[in-house]
Amino acid sequence: MLFRRKGWLRSQYDQQLIQNLLLMKKEWNRQKQLVDKSVEPSPQVLYELKVAEAKYFFLLKEAKVRKIKIGKM
Repeated sequence: MLFRRKGWLRSQYDQQLIQNLLLMKKEWNRQKQLVDKSVEPSPQVLYELKVAEAKYFFLLKEAKVRKIKIGKM
């Protein structure tokens, strides 16, 4: 019985990973645009950009490991 739920749980967490990945991509792009538009970005803004970038690439790496493909929406 326990093993039947494995596929269902995997698909549920894969969907959650896709949602988080798309959310972090938006956040990273927003931070990048903020830095690009700034004349002299503050260290805090640069720090937030690096954090957003690291989170996005971590989730992207996890999606590759799980072999998740995101279709065009």
